[in-house]
Amino acid sequence: MTLVSAGSSAGTGTGTGTRLALPTAGGWREIELNEPRAWAAHPSPYTSRVAFAAAHVVADPHGDNVPGAPAAIDWDATLAFRRHLFGYGLGVAEAMDTAQRNMGLDWPAIQELVTRSAAQAQEFGARIASGAGTDHLTVAPGVATLAQVQDAYLEQVAFVESTGSQVIVMASRHLAAAATGPEDYLAVYDRILSQVSEPVVLHWLGEAFDPQLAGYWGTRDVAAATATFLSLIETHAAKVDGVKVSLLDASHEIGLRRALPAGVRLYTGDDFNYPSLIRGDEQGHSDALLGAFAAIAPAASAALAALDDGDLARYDAEMAPTLELSRHIFEAPTFYYKVGIAFTAWLTGAQSGFQMVGGLQSARSLPHLARIVELLNEARLLPDPSLAAHRFGLLAETLGASR
Repeated sequence: MTLVSAGSSAGTGTGTGTRLALPTAGGWREIELNEPRAWAAHPSPYTSRVAFAAAHVVADPHGDNVPGAPAAIDWDATLAFRRHLFGYGLGVAEAMDTAQRNMGLDWPAIQELVTRSAAQAQEFGARIASGAGTDHLTVAPGVATLAQVQDAYLEQVAFVESTGSQVIVMASRHLAAAATGPEDYLAVYDRILSQVSEPVVLHWLGEAFDPQLAGYWGTRDVAAATATFLSLIETHAAKVDGVKVSLLDASHEIGLRRALPAGVRLYTGDDFNYPSLIRGDEQGHSDALLGAFAAIAPAASAALAALDDGDLARYDAEMAPTLELSRHIFEAPTFYYKVGIAFTAWLTGAQSGFQMVGGLQSARSLPHLARIVELLNEARLLPDPSLAAHRFGLLAETLGASR
């Protein structure tokens, strides 16, 4: 059994009196489950920051979601999760790496996902931006030519625009393999930005999230790559709403933020340092486009509402309990963070099962997931502690961890 009863909590007054045993690499650790917090809804966007949550997809439990198979998606649960995010004032960053781009989500599923999600966002008056890349190419990275990469980008950009969604120009594995230097990146992106109808978000995804993107912008020298990136933005500033940077380097992000042309936003993708980056300093702040926000939406909402009120102390207090949780979900190997997002959705009742397209749910260990339970509990992000305890107990027993 993984659950034992105990007396009421002393001191804080937030304990339920129920204890949960969590498996660790060295044995078992018991925690007391906290009473859920009544998080305030916030269906309207924020005035001080633009905030997107990069959302995952919910696998159809009846589907053949094995590695290499076409993605079978539970559309009702997937769209309901996006409504959950809208209810906390967050826009949705759709069909990004959080939704398992290049890790199980195929092009037909991407098209249906963006079409359905964009229509729902328009219905709710919510903001949506969706990823356009080159991952539908049938030739492997290293084989595709620059012309094929460019045409693939233009096809996906045109599709996303046709749904009414804003475009996020994603980093391309095909381009990383085909480009011989910075000039190739500039030529391809110049063509894209010359043809888009509305300002886009440019996404620089670091190799921690995808090792095949090492050396993006033509060099592994980050300073030199940044110079290339900035030259592109300066040339096309009118067509760039903002840039999402996912290098997990706060000092680099601050420097880039200060160097951007006026009117171009920096959407932080730093799931290790987002509270301070969004808070900002006397010279500016970052907006947000984060996978972490899908896991901590109620707390992110409370923090952003505090910023709107000009209450920095409350902002800090709301964000603080979420940071260790996010850093754990995104720990190395960082590209498996999607498991933690889907697990959190299951544990909190946002989906009925813990399964992912491509069978990716097996990519994190039970002790890793147990720590997520503990950190969600500390942040009071378990809306139904009994359900969370029951579901985690079933998972632990299924995987052979019983006392």
